[in-house]
Amino acid sequence: MPVDVPVRDEMIRLGQFLKLANLIETGAEAKEVCPAGLVKVNGEVDVRRGRQLHHGDVVELRGMAARVAEDTFGAPDGLPW
Repeated sequence: MPVDVPVRDEMIRLGQFLKLANLIETGAEAKEVCPAGLVKVNGEVDVRRGRQLHHGDVVELRGMAARVAEDTFGAPDGLPW
């Protein structure tokens, strides 16, 4: 069962989402796991860390899953995603 991770905008890049969802610790790690074919988006391997994700997309890495969810709070947090 994926964990919902609220995202303020309608789109977020895969590399940013991996970090936001705590599936990786650093942005540099995204440069490793994506090209290695370790990341699945909606059940399919995706090697593009710049892939655009939208609300409802599910990302899996190392047995953990997170879903891009709409931020219902709407409070600006100063983050770029």
